[in-house]
Amino acid sequence: MNKWFMLWAAVLCFLTSCSNISEDDRLIYVKPAAVSRSVLIEDFTGQRCINCPYANDETHRLQEQYGEDAVIAVAIHCGPLAFYTNDRFLGLRTETGDEYYDYWNIEYQPVGMVNRTGLLDYTSWNGKIREELQKTAPVNITLDPRLADRQLDIVTTLQGVDGNFTGKLQLWLVEDNITAFQMMPDGPRDDNYLHQHVFRAAINGTWGEEVSVREGESKEITHQGVTIPDDWNIQQLSVIAFVYTDTGVQQVAKLKLAN
Repeated sequence: MNKWFMLWAAVLCFLTSCSNISEDDRLIYVKPAAVSRSVLIEDFTGQRCINCPYANDETHRLQEQYGEDAVIAVAIHCGPLAFYTNDRFLGLRTETGDEYYDYWNIEYQPVGMVNRTGLLDYTSWNGKIREELQKTAPVNITLDPRLADRQLDIVTTLQGVDGNFTGKLQLWLVEDNITAFQMMPDGPRDDNYLHQHVFRAAINGTWGEEVSVREGESKEITHQGVTIPDDWNIQQLSVIAFVYTDTGVQQVAKLKLAN
């Protein structure tokens, strides 16, 4: 009897001591690891812009310096120095690009933005990139594109890593290695110019969609049935996703559709 009594007493003591621990003390919150911020360059350009190849060269140099995952560029052909495809030439201008051109009140080209912190001449991009790369991101972005018969579904996962984020999510399609004419700084037209990271379309509207994610939370957002036009090279297409607020782009990611 003494043995059973002592056993029950021990169990009772254990249960009683556990019940005295508050919920806050039982679970210890572990903050997600910090995530480095990547940088988005929006390069407003045009095929009739004789100085725009300089901006393209600078983008290439910056990506070599910092890495293509750290510096993600988009060439947005827009405004009067860009043009739409006609009977003679392949044009890279888009209506959405013109919306951005008008909204940002662009007065000359080439010009661009680094994480949407204001319009800058391409000669000033490097300094702003260094500044932005020192920051951490409130959200981590991962992309899962699924392609079948030129129909694209995209699952975007947002993970809150630093505070509760509220802003917008933007998804774009860009294409690399497009051969089309470009006016050059030394005068002649180059009919075999290789255009990189060309803006093709906004998947979820010109300005994206409202999103919110709490620290420590993961949220999946799915977009289905995006049709890839026949004249776009799937092997050269990538999805770019970024989240932004009124103060600028907070994080950006890029993934090729075909690996």
